[in-house]
Amino acid sequence: MSAGDTRRFRFAPGPGDDPRPRLDHFLGSCALEITRSQLKRLIDSGAVTVAGAVVTKPGQKLSPGDDIEVFVPAPAPVQTVPQAMALDVLYEDGHIIVIDKPAGLVVHPAPGHPDRTLVNALLAHCLDLSGIGGELRPGIVHRLDKDTSGVMVATKTDAAHNALAAVFHAHQIEREYVALVAPPPRGPEQGTFSTLHGRHPVHRKKFTSRVTRGKPAVTHYRVERRFGAGSRQAAQVRCRLETGRTHQIRVHLSEHGMPVIGDPLYGHRYRDHVLARLAENLGRQALHAAVLGFAHPVTGAPLRFESPLPADMQALSAALAALGTGT
Repeated sequence: MSAGDTRRFRFAPGPGDDPRPRLDHFLGSCALEITRSQLKRLIDSGAVTVAGAVVTKPGQKLSPGDDIEVFVPAPAPVQTVPQAMALDVLYEDGHIIVIDKPAGLVVHPAPGHPDRTLVNALLAHCLDLSGIGGELRPGIVHRLDKDTSGVMVATKTDAAHNALAAVFHAHQIEREYVALVAPPPRGPEQGTFSTLHGRHPVHRKKFTSRVTRGKPAVTHYRVERRFGAGSRQAAQVRCRLETGRTHQIRVHLSEHGMPVIGDPLYGHRYRDHVLARLAENLGRQALHAAVLGFAHPVTGAPLRFESPLPADMQALSAALAALGTGT
C-alpha cells in the first residue's frame, strides 16, 4: 500500500487524560471517526505504533506523552456501481441526506435487485462520502420496504452513521406512517399494539406477533378517516412507531384485523370486486412513511421531515371516499 492510500493520525495522552489509559480506550476517545471493531482490526493488523514500535495489544497501557501513530487505510471503493437517478432530496449536508423515497425503489442491492437501488443512486449523488465501515458508501441506518414510500435518512460518514444508529437503536426517533386499510378497525378509534415480533414459523418471508419468543414491538394507531358502508369499508390509519421491527406495521395491522390494502404478504383477498380492483390497481401496499424526526447526529439540532401522501395513495383515498361515508 502506498503512502497515498493511507491516512496517518498522531495522538499523545495529555494531562487531562487518565494517567495510564488502555490503548484502545484512549484511541476510542480520539477524533478518528471509526468504529470500535475497525479500531480493533487496525491494532490487530499492526497499523498502530507507540513510540515508533508496532503494538498489537488493545489493552496495552500508555504513559503521558507517548507518541501514538495510527495508519488508517483510505476507504475502499465498493463494487456497487453509482447510477444517476432522480432523487427527491428533503435535506442534505456533509453528514446526512434525507430523501422522499418513491414506492418501487429497493434500498440496498440484494439478490434479484443487483442495481438501480437507492444505494446506487446515492453513490452517484453524494460526492462527499468519507467512508462507512471502511468503504466509500452511504450508511443505511434504517430501511423502507421496496413498495413503501416516504421519508428516510442515510449517512455520509462513520461518525454520523454510528451516532444515528445508536439513536435508532434507542428508539429516540419520531416515526409516523399512513396506511389505507380494509376492512377498518372494529375497535376504538385509537390504541396501541404491544407484542413480541419474530419470524413466522412456516412462511420464512413473513414475520408475526404470534410468537412466544421475540423482540418487543410497539405501534400506536389512530383512525384518521373512514370510508364506505356495509361490507365495503376501509379506513385511513396513522401509525406511530416506538420500535422499528421488520414489517412491524404491516404485521400489527393485519393480525389485528385491518390489513394494509394491496399488501402481498399480509393483505386480504377481497371478495368485494370494487375493493379487489382498487388493490390491484394500486399495485403495492398502501403504506407511506409520512414523518421522520431525530436529532442531527453531529450537531444535535432537532430535525423533522414530512412527506405528503404520494399520488397513487391519494388516488386510492379518493376512490375509497367515493364509496360513501361509513359510521
